Amino acid sequence: MSIQNLSRAIAENNSNDAFALTLNVQQWETLAGYLQPIATGVGDVLIEQGTHDRSVYFLESGAISVHRVSSKEQMKLAVLMPGSVVGEGSFFSREPHSANVVVTGAGRVWRLTAVRFLEMSNRQPNLALEISMGLGAVIAKRMAHRSKRVAVT
Repeated sequence: MSIQNLSRAIAENNSNDAFALTLNVQQWETLAGYLQPIATGVGDVLIEQGTHDRSVYFLESGAISVHRVSSKEQMKLAVLMPGSVVGEGSFFSREPHSANVVVTGAGRVWRLTAVRFLEMSNRQPNLALEISMGLGAVIAKRMAHRSKRVAVT
C-alpha cells in the first residue's frame, strides 16, 4: 500500500490547523512501515468519546466529523478533510478522548498506535520527533482558535 496519496493530501492541506509534515520519499516510506492503512466507510467510528485509545489517525481521503455528546445535545465541532489528523489530544495526554470521530465521506485513514510510535521512537528517533512536533503544532493551532479549541481529540 503506497503512502504517496497521504503524503500528497498532507502537502495540499491548507486549513488553519493543517498537519505540516515535510518528509522526503525515503522518510515517507519508513513512516508507512509504522502505520496501518484502513479503508473507511460512511458511519465508521474512528474514535469514541471517553475511550482511552492513544491512536492517531491521518486522513488520506474522504471526510470525518468530530462531535461531542453531552446529556443534553450532540455538538458538531469540526468537519475534517484529507491531510488532517485526529486523536492528537489523547495521544499526548493519555486522557480519554473528548469527542467522537465519525466517517462522513468514505476514504482511507492511516493509523499510528502508541506502541508503534514507541517503536519508531527507538528505531527512527528523528522521524518520531518530526511526527511529535507536527502533532504538537496541530494542537497549538487548534487551541489558538476558540472555535477549534474543543476539537482537540
